[in-house]
Amino acid sequence: MAYQVKTTKSYGSRLGESAKGIFTGFIMFIIGTVLLFWNEGNFVKTKKAINEVKKETVIVSDVSTIDPALSGKPIHATAFANTEDILTDDMFGVSENAISINRQVEYYQYVEHSKSETRDKIGGGEETITTYSYEIEWVKEPVNSSNFADPEYRSANKVLRVVEPKTQYAQNVSFGGYKLPTFFISQISGSVPAEVNIEPEEMMHVSDNVVYFGESFSNPQIGDVRVTLTKILPAEISIIGKVTGSTFEKYIAKNGKEFARLAMGQKSAHNMFEEAHAENSMITWLLRIIGIIVIVMGLKSMLKIIPTLLKVLPFLGNIVEAGLGLVCAIGGGAWSLLIIALAWLFYRPLIGIPMLAAAIAGIWYLKKVGKEKKLAAAQLAQQETVDE
Repeated sequence: MAYQVKTTKSYGSRLGESAKGIFTGFIMFIIGTVLLFWNEGNFVKTKKAINEVKKETVIVSDVSTIDPALSGKPIHATAFANTEDILTDDMFGVSENAISINRQVEYYQYVEHSKSETRDKIGGGEETITTYSYEIEWVKEPVNSSNFADPEYRSANKVLRVVEPKTQYAQNVSFGGYKLPTFFISQISGSVPAEVNIEPEEMMHVSDNVVYFGESFSNPQIGDVRVTLTKILPAEISIIGKVTGSTFEKYIAKNGKEFARLAMGQKSAHNMFEEAHAENSMITWLLRIIGIIVIVMGLKSMLKIIPTLLKVLPFLGNIVEAGLGLVCAIGGGAWSLLIIALAWLFYRPLIGIPMLAAAIAGIWYLKKVGKEKKLAAAQLAQQETVDE
């Protein structure tokens, strides 16, 4: 059953929080601006680094023996990643000839979820009703129920046994005549069930690669623990990396950017470089979106005190808040576009110029909307006076 908590804030408290929000919003605005400028530069630098490595990379068809002539050069090669290392997990009787073994742990626990609804009160106060609900889920860590809002659930959770998650990697993995470094070994994927050899104890069950602490697999109870053991076996991989003697390291481009790639199976150098470019673009767009959101939220936080002042009449404060939200969205978008354009002017002038023109157009549109909003507000105020 849902549990509700009602809280109220006075008009003075809301004004105080809004005043503090000016500083917080300013910091967010600066962080978002710096992130956008840095992000564009990082995209260009990463792209140049990828192209630089591509030009320097030597395609090697056979790495069965070490070739001293390749030392210091980035190469692309496909070979079998193999190891003779035996990895063990003594707690669960796992002993495998593998690239890595992994112990994943899950706990059956009550999890608290909340949803809040806020409404303004005449006079400037605010009332918030928070509804808490509780669901049983498999989670990666025990949940401390003593902090739950509903008193009936504060002692709901328990744990039969705490087990630490763990991943082990082979130290000696060959790639033809070469030895793979740790950063390549950790990228090899393709988990399959590991073999568990352990005598079940009381309240312990073993099924394939799963060890279960509890009364029954099929009827989980609060506090039950599920441990899944997997391994990654030797496999064919393709890499791009700089040869250093009998091993590899990351290639460092002239601009300081590091580059190394690993793909499962046989994959051409062309495809691996194309994937690197696509990944660079995806990360750049993700950070652009984050930067714009941070800027818009910062502007809203800085200007929040204005509608809060008018919340003594909730409808008036809501109208102004909606208008400011639109202004912040347009203004934040225009500012973001301006920063991106300035960054491209700095890093890529030919692309930055049209972007700067678009940003200026956005600012002009913002001013136009602002004038229309002022006119609409004046007309609304005049209408209110007539109605009274």
